[in-house]
Amino acid sequence: MSSADGSNWSAAPGPGGDWRAICWSPERRLFVAVASSGADQRVMSSPDGLSWRARQAADHAWQAICWSAERQLFVAVASSGQGERVMTSSDGHHWSSRCSAADHDWRAVCWSPELGLFVAVASSGTGNRVMTSADGLHWTAQAAPDQDWRAICWSPQRQLFVAVASSGTGNRVMSSPDGLHWTAQQSAADQDWRAVCWSPQRQLFVAVASSGTGNRVMTSSDGRRWTSRSSASDQNWLGLCWSAERGRFLAVAGCSINAIPDGSLSPAASAAAASEAALMLSPALPLPRH
Repeated sequence: MSSADGSNWSAAPGPGGDWRAICWSPERRLFVAVASSGADQRVMSSPDGLSWRARQAADHAWQAICWSAERQLFVAVASSGQGERVMTSSDGHHWSSRCSAADHDWRAVCWSPELGLFVAVASSGTGNRVMTSADGLHWTAQAAPDQDWRAICWSPQRQLFVAVASSGTGNRVMSSPDGLHWTAQQSAADQDWRAVCWSPQRQLFVAVASSGTGNRVMTSSDGRRWTSRSSASDQNWLGLCWSAERGRFLAVAGCSINAIPDGSLSPAASAAAASEAALMLSPALPLPRH
């Protein structure tokens, strides 16, 4: 589905599949999405978000995708496959399999322009649930705590990667200044943390979870010390992003919707949809003056 204003949504026809992630390339003027199911067509691309075309890719359970403007490269990671749970493309149309550092359940990947580094995190493995690559082609395993890592983001201002997990006791966050050396951090609560993002304008990391009672959000200004926040409702929160232009965080769940200006969540009207997807919005607030 697509929307010009985020309020009014229209369904857009596309290939069938269990689509898991999507990203945009300004340089290629292209949306690319990846799926965890489908026969040889687990990638689709679109120049406008309305018309989609299936692309041939390995039949792996693709979980995440990102774009690097500096490398002019799309990179996707998967939770299945034998030795090649990474694929890359320079144009979003033609994909090449790459050897992953290990056959783990890779769940998320991000790019740091400042470090010139791709970093992926996994929910399986023993002592090496992170892999890194400078070019997207050659990957190296890195030591990391054995938690069920689900999401990762990069903060240019803090010069820090932060990842969140859905398992662990008091340590469902880890951080790294270089992607190579990771330190476990105390999470605000032992929730099933599913997404994390950074706001340069708020100077704030925000994470959302799919479990907990009234506290399915946590925030941190430095990525190390985290504080629980009231969530708008106890939904299965799975995704999160920040809009600098709107001055809002936006979270989506498996069954409702909400928005966040400062990391605390206020109720928003539920969207009636076939999938009963949910969204959490915050009222827009003035950005802090610097």
